[in-house]
Amino acid sequence: MLKFASSLAASAIVAASLISSAGAADFSFKFQSSDPAGNPNFVLQQGWAESVKQKTNGRVDIELLPVESLVAHNETQDAVSAGILDGHVTDTSYFSGKDPAFGLIANPVGAWSDPAQMFDFMANGGGKELMNEILEPYGLHFIGATTPGLEAFVARVPIRGVADLKGVKVRAPEGLVQQVFAAAGAAPVNLPGSEVFTSLDKRVIDAADYTVFSTNQAQGLNDIATFPVYPGFHSMPLVEISMNKQSWDALPDDLKVALEESVAEFATAQVAALAEKDLAAVKAAQDGGKITVIDWAAEERAKFRVIAMGEWAKVAERSENARKVYDTLTTYLKEKGLM
Repeated sequence: MLKFASSLAASAIVAASLISSAGAADFSFKFQSSDPAGNPNFVLQQGWAESVKQKTNGRVDIELLPVESLVAHNETQDAVSAGILDGHVTDTSYFSGKDPAFGLIANPVGAWSDPAQMFDFMANGGGKELMNEILEPYGLHFIGATTPGLEAFVARVPIRGVADLKGVKVRAPEGLVQQVFAAAGAAPVNLPGSEVFTSLDKRVIDAADYTVFSTNQAQGLNDIATFPVYPGFHSMPLVEISMNKQSWDALPDDLKVALEESVAEFATAQVAALAEKDLAAVKAAQDGGKITVIDWAAEERAKFRVIAMGEWAKVAERSENARKVYDTLTTYLKEKGLM
């Protein structure tokens, strides 16, 4: 699947180059990612931007910028609303300070055990409608969701269960993720992804909610934090692809459909590519002998999920939108036998 995804991305780049030589795009947009240049997530996102050009026969051209290029990682929502950026590809939880609903829908910690569950919730369980109900008052339109998948947990010290989280300084995005870690006894620290490596290396933090195992491994995080937890017990972030609502409304219907389809296709390809890379990276780490991969026991994962669910209910009391997210999410989970 990884080879297929890579060749698909390469074909998209070639096709886009041929298209661009034929004439200028009808619509040119500038999006900013929450991932740094060179990060595997960012590389895959660049493939998505090129696929949009191919899928729209060159009518839509998206320039994708890495994190912090024009504005800070948690300022892209305002920048898109103001027209400084046309769109973003970002973890929705970065905007929890504006409305707790963003944190709850972005990462209902412990809710999902497979990306397909989240994608189904977004497509068929009311998630997409909720995202636009929350986002559109801020001047954004939600196109679709992706995710790198179930995250591994980065740790400098052995953490084999909930009790071992006590007092551990953990990098986590603001909002629900921080709240759950605090409830579990950890000491959350709010840092952008671009500062995780340095903060671990300088012992500013002991552990990090960052991303999938293969990306952590490729960026050297496991070399300085040699006790990763895999599969992760905590997080599978919703990464939204959204754009300025006025710009969205100005698009012809066929281009709106093409953009929505491109995001759905990208999400499937991203999850498959990173899952395959994870398996290879875990084997390499274990074979190297310097990294201890920890897999939490089922009872410890259950303890953490119970803590998380208690925090969902607290978040639901903080805004009208958060209550809507909580009700829609828990209804879906109960109907699917997941809660």
